[in-house]
Parts: sequence; structure tokens; C-alpha cells
Amino acid sequence: MGRIAGVTAAETRERLLRAAAEAFARHGYDGARVADIAQAAGVSNGALYAHFGSKAELLVAALRTHGRRELADLFAADPDRPVTELLLIIGRSLPHRRDARGHLIVEALVAACRDADVARLMRDYVGERADWLAGLVRIAQAGEEMDAALAPNALAHLCLLLSIGSALVPPDMHAVGDEEWADLLARIAVAFTPPGSEGGTQ
Repeated sequence: MGRIAGVTAAETRERLLRAAAEAFARHGYDGARVADIAQAAGVSNGALYAHFGSKAELLVAALRTHGRRELADLFAADPDRPVTELLLIIGRSLPHRRDARGHLIVEALVAACRDADVARLMRDYVGERADWLAGLVRIAQAGEEMDAALAPNALAHLCLLLSIGSALVPPDMHAVGDEEWADLLARIAVAFTPPGSEGGTQ
């Protein structure tokens, strides 16, 4: 089970990432075995390590590829849509999200508390996501959609906390009504708008 006949290196890598995402989400970082991931992908351990230098690298690469990216996908599909509207769309879905991809970020963050290699890679991963979100805020500020006085990095941090928190607190632990949640988010969004604008603070 080295290189799979007729399968490119890129396809082999994707197989490994898919198998890893499922294994880490199901068994956690400590419980998932590299040998089982390689077997599920149909390759040898050596072939796996030819693509990823360590189990930690495999975990974070799986998260990058198969983690949740709804906001990025929405923005790519409609870059002219107001950023605040995109954030509200994702925000309204947060209380209902509970799937393997949500488990993956939780497992990665837990592993980062115990493993220095995972922690180093996760700092880069979270930093990249925060930088992307902050850049989105700056786009909204340049278009006078958001208050220029807002600190983009702080708003990005808030979005990260909400997103990760939604993976930690599922609906069966604490449910909230859709209308109540949507109303709360809409009220918060008003605080993002420039002073004096429609719906903004005076």
C-alpha cells in the first residue's frame, strides 16, 4: 500500500486528509492512530509521512481542508454582499451546527493544550483565520458599511469565539429560540454600523 496505482499525489493527499478528518473527529487526536488513517486512505504509513511530517501536521492540515468555511464560501460566492449580512447569516446558524467538522476544531484545540507541536500549528491556523476576518472587517469599513472606529482584530476575535463556542455548546445542552437569537444578533450588528447611518448609533 504505497502509492495507489492511477492516483495522483494530490488525490492521495486528499484521501489522507479526508480519512484524517473523520478519524480525528470520531476518536480525538490521542485516540486516532496514524496507521488506521493510512489504512482508511489505502496507503502505507510511509506514504502518509511522505505527505505530512507528523501527526500534528496531519491534524491541522485536515482542519484547514475539511473544517468549517461557510463564511469564506459565502463571501466567495457573493463578494458584493454586505459583510454584516454575511456575518448575520452565519451567526443565525450557529445554535444548530453540530457535525463532524465542528468536532474537528474542538479536538484540535484540546490537543493544542497538551501537545506543543499542535499548539504551534494551531496558533498559525487561528491567526490566519483571524487575519482573514479582520481583513473582511476592513473591507466593510472602507465601504462605510461598518464603523471605522471598530478594531478589526477585536471583532474578528469575537467571531472566532462565537464560532468555536457553537461547537462546544450543542442545542441539546442549551437551546435558544431562532427568533430570539436572530433578534439579539441584529441588535449587536447595529453597533457595528457607522454613527449617524441608518440603524447606527447617534
